[in-house]
This record gives sequence, C-alpha cells and structure tokens, in this order.
Amino acid sequence: MNAAREVEVVVIGAGQAGLSAAYHLRRTGFEPDRDFVVLDHSPGPGGAWQFRWPSLTFGKVHGMHALPGMELTDADPARPSSEVVREYFDRYEHAFGLRVRRPVDVRAVREGTAGRLLVETPDGTWAARALINATGTWDRPFWPRYPGQETFRGRQLHTAQYAGPEEFAGRRVVVVGGGASGTQHLLELAPYAAATTWVTRRPPVFREGPFDQDAGRAAVALVEERVRQGLPPRSVVSVTGLPLNDAIRRGLAEGVLDRRPMFDRVVPDGVEWRDGRTVVADVILWATGFRAALDHLAPLGLREPGGGIRLEGTRAVADPRVHLLGYGPSASTIGANRAGRAAVRDIRRLLAGEPVAA
Repeated sequence: MNAAREVEVVVIGAGQAGLSAAYHLRRTGFEPDRDFVVLDHSPGPGGAWQFRWPSLTFGKVHGMHALPGMELTDADPARPSSEVVREYFDRYEHAFGLRVRRPVDVRAVREGTAGRLLVETPDGTWAARALINATGTWDRPFWPRYPGQETFRGRQLHTAQYAGPEEFAGRRVVVVGGGASGTQHLLELAPYAAATTWVTRRPPVFREGPFDQDAGRAAVALVEERVRQGLPPRSVVSVTGLPLNDAIRRGLAEGVLDRRPMFDRVVPDGVEWRDGRTVVADVILWATGFRAALDHLAPLGLREPGGGIRLEGTRAVADPRVHLLGYGPSASTIGANRAGRAAVRDIRRLLAGEPVAA
C-alpha cells in the first residue's frame, strides 16, 4: 500500500453532520483535499436520506433543518424526501466546493505515528491530526431477539428495508416499535393491509402543544447526560414523545394506533403473549431503530464500561483528536449543525496547541 496521505482533518460521512463540519472547516480557512478530506461510503449525495422509502414525502418529515450557509427553499412537500434532500445536499456540496470522495468505505481508524490517526480505506490510508466522525446510524439497524423468531414462516423486515405500503396489500402485519417510524408505517399500511397490530415495549407518549426551544433544550440535555456518563445514547424522540398531529389523532380515533404490549415469543404463524393471546401475521415489521455505526473506531478503544463513548461536547474524552457528530445529543438536524461548528472550533484549538475547553 502507498504511504499514507497527510491532512489535518478527516471527516467520515457526508450526511447533515459531516457536511456541516466540512462547511465550517472551509469557512475557517481549511482547504479541501489539502487540509481536510471528506470520505463518504454512500453512492451519492444525500446521507441516509437517499435510502428513505418513497412514500416518506418531504411534507411528512419532522424538523428537517437547513445546512449552514444555504437554506432549503421551495421544496415541494409532495415529493419524496429522498429526492428533495439528495438534490439539496448535492447543490450544497458543489456550492461550497467540499469535494466529497465517494464511495469510500472506512475500514478502521487506528493510532499512527507522530500523533496522527490512520484512517484506512480500500483506496488508501489517510494520516490525520484530528478526526470528525459523522457516520450516523442508518448502517446499523437494530433487530431485537425474541424466542421463536427463526421459526416464523412469514416475512420479517426492518425499517431500513421498508419501500412503501403497497407491498403489504392483503397481508396481516405486526409493526414493532413506538417511535416516529413505527407510527408512520402503521398509518401508511392500514389502508392496504388486511390487518395491522401495533406492539411496543413501553406505552407510547404523545406530546401535545408546541415544542418550543426550552423543551428542546431540556430533551437534548437528558440525552447529553447519558453520553457524558459513557452510556449508549438514546434518541431525542425517546425523551420528547411523539407529536400529536392530525394524522396521529385520526390513527388513534380509527383504532390503527391501538397499542398492545410487547409479545413474548414469535410462533410460526404470528406472535404470542405469555397469557396465551395470539395474533396471526404474515409480516413482522421491526421499526426498532438504529445504533451508532462506530465499529471502525474500535481500534482506538474509545468505549467506556457502560458501552458508550463518553463525550465532552462533541469530543471523545478518551482521545481529544476524535469528535463524534450525529451521536447522542447532536443526532437531530439542528443539533448536527451546531455540533459541526463546535467540533471545528475545538479542532482549531487542538491543532494550534491551545488548551481545549473542558
């Protein structure tokens, strides 16, 4: 393999968080390809948005915040969000000359020499003085394990594989998960499916009224506290609850969102509870979320005994050269923008040999 190419900063991932970081690097004087490089394993612009199901139109997206320096204007709410965001990210990359390299898979990040981090890819190795990791969660769908799961004769799929409601026409579907994806799937599926059943581990919490800045800050603070303790982060939605909009109200009134507690086992033709109740099903749709895609960072030994990576702001406590964006409190689109700015500010201090803020 050729010698590692040296840069000041490597950004891994070109979703909202990665592009925000790249923007702030460029804005503060770092040159793409000379001082920093953005590596993205996706086939094209758009981050995880490019993989969303077609029926998730832009009008159904909650809280899509514009990238820094360029507003997202005049987007047709009836168009698939995958198309709208892909085109927007593409314009953004070109407008600011971010020169994203793709598709590039980062296999591992490990300690190098002279205080540099080695970022290993099939296309060669980069040696960086600092790393901004913005790999998100889409590549790590979480599949819970339940007794009998392997015996199910029907189809099992995860939100990451969901392509729209039409393929479930005439099917009896169990949807597992109490987040936004689970409720969206149910509301879409109901007109097509022969029957739907909604199960969640905890009773869903619906939030009424406006979600103002104070409520948002309080929710993010709860997620941030777990990250400070080195625990795996929970989603912001897990502490904010689900917005009680008109579609949700209709789903509740019509019985589509009639939640049942989590089943105890999967049986060949459906699911079963301990008390003997059963639901016959052709499909189990696991809307059970995602986990942070961080396996490539394993050689650095950043994880705490609690299973998470302890952060101060966006900086890994175990290695101040490493910043995690889109992780924990910065997982929202507005949080990713703020995290990109904060990470770059920290990195500039680090590279200048100045004390990094606690």
